[in-house]
Amino acid sequence: MRMKKMLIVAALGAATALAGCTTGGMSVYTASYGSTTDAGYQLPRIPIERVPRQFHRQVVNYDTREQPGTIIVDTGEKFLYLVMPDGKAMRYGIGVGREGFEWSGTARISMKREWPVWTPPAAMIKRQPELAKWRGGQPGGLQNPLGARALYLFNKSGDTGYRLHGTPEWASIGKAMSSGCIRLMNQDIIDLYNRAENGAKVIVS
Repeated sequence: MRMKKMLIVAALGAATALAGCTTGGMSVYTASYGSTTDAGYQLPRIPIERVPRQFHRQVVNYDTREQPGTIIVDTGEKFLYLVMPDGKAMRYGIGVGREGFEWSGTARISMKREWPVWTPPAAMIKRQPELAKWRGGQPGGLQNPLGARALYLFNKSGDTGYRLHGTPEWASIGKAMSSGCIRLMNQDIIDLYNRAENGAKVIVS
């Protein structure tokens, strides 16, 4: 009987480790990275156990004067915060611009797109001529660099050229590898897309 109880406890412990759990009142959504069907695409499971825990989606305490709905991107720590009421924020792990492609500033979400078309800019095609085949736009899909969703950032001068977007390259989360855009795991960008409003303020620091 004692052995049976020990096995049950062990099984429950394993389930808690895999599931979204609550620690100190904060929710960690570790179970939210499984395979899922979205708009006819079969998103593969992310091996989240290989992603450092701090980059798993989670609700955290967050002290800010910014209004709920504001998005704050901390490029140094590799976190994106969606401000929530009552001193909380939803925190996502991100990938950011590599050396020479960093940026900071304030913008707003002007457009939201599901499974967006990606059109590499001319400067990128010059650096990577193999991308010329997508000069007219790469259709949305599992191999598209923008992933499952994109939030387009505009400022007073118009389109910044930067996006908050998904990526099939989950291993790039927590690293500086992009051309300036802010990457999230596909399951996370879907979650952020569903929460963020058009017109939301985005602060990149």
